[in-house]
Amino acid sequence: MKKSLFSLAAASVLVSSLSAGAITLYQDTETGAIYTKPGDGRVELGDFVSAKEQYVESQTALSKVSKKLGVKVKAKVPVLKFSGKHYIGYTYTDDKSAANDDSSTFETRRNYFQVKAYWNKHDYMRITLDTHQNAENDWAVRLKYAYIFISDILPNTGVEFGQSHRSWIDWEEHHGWWYRSISKTFIEDKHAADLTNSADIGLNFKTKTPYFSSEIGVYNGEGYHGEHQGTEMSYEWRLTANVLGTGKKKVHMDDEYFDISLTGQYNNDNYYKTDYLGNPSKKQWWGIHAVYNQPQFLIAGMYVDSSSSTYNSGKGRGTGYSFNGEFRPVEKWSLLGRYDYWEVENDVKAGSYAGKDKRQYIVGAAYDYNKNVKLIGNLTSYDDKVNKAKADQFMFTAEVHW
Repeated sequence: MKKSLFSLAAASVLVSSLSAGAITLYQDTETGAIYTKPGDGRVELGDFVSAKEQYVESQTALSKVSKKLGVKVKAKVPVLKFSGKHYIGYTYTDDKSAANDDSSTFETRRNYFQVKAYWNKHDYMRITLDTHQNAENDWAVRLKYAYIFISDILPNTGVEFGQSHRSWIDWEEHHGWWYRSISKTFIEDKHAADLTNSADIGLNFKTKTPYFSSEIGVYNGEGYHGEHQGTEMSYEWRLTANVLGTGKKKVHMDDEYFDISLTGQYNNDNYYKTDYLGNPSKKQWWGIHAVYNQPQFLIAGMYVDSSSSTYNSGKGRGTGYSFNGEFRPVEKWSLLGRYDYWEVENDVKAGSYAGKDKRQYIVGAAYDYNKNVKLIGNLTSYDDKVNKAKADQFMFTAEVHW
């Protein structure tokens, strides 16, 4: 497409410059002398231009056209799509435990850089890089996603193969909880259920029909942070009833949708965070989630049962629930809130965390500065007896998409 645009633009530049700088010449039929004006015995030879001047003018014009059309990018696919996502913020923590001091910190919580290489309209290879601060306090780049997506490998079903999305979190971030820039989802947040993360290496089959959608995945199980061992795989799923027929759409905040989902994971041999005895843990949980959205508001809730797990020294052995909502009173403005509760089972397999609980509140306001930038101010308050943490956090965030 860009080659065609460049060719058309170049042709128009040459024609315009040719007509602008041309002069008409005449020749005397007897002497052969050349004149610029007509006269007796002179015949018109046609329009002529200075080759040197024409070359200089055309190159200058083509250079201007090239700059307007952008830098030429070469690839072995017809389409490359570049994008980025950044969570830039400030957090003041009023620590209410005896373990830590108050803190005041500017942050870059996420810096995603993404490329999708399409070889046809629907199939592509994706790679996503992210930054994080490592144990030495250096800023390092790590791989978040690297997968091939093949559409319609089964009826209404495509597959991600590689370091891909797990079956639940990405869906909730684009349907039920739109504010990952200030807090992860309930199932992932450290001060909530803290059961899984968003990416792993494996297969994720994604089905989309108007009234039913799903993701069914088989993964290593330890996620993109952990090392996999042994032969056991993790089986994960999301089954969603899209009540208003929006299952094939990419929904937005100003759409109306009502979804009810069943999600979960079954992994008998997880090496990322061991059980209370230091052996590979069991990560077995299921949850039910419902969300209703329309342009004026959103309301969502989730219940999770992980009482059969031994994950994370027993911290992941429990049950809990979360509610969140959003009210959009005027254009570009939103008021948001969320409440999380998690309670560890009171038995020996929960180790030293038996019977302890976590509570978390989030309230805030968001403003759509433009189509690329959202500004968010919020208060997050948590009382986490499992991790011995209690604090109020005052946060400001610039969420940037391009």
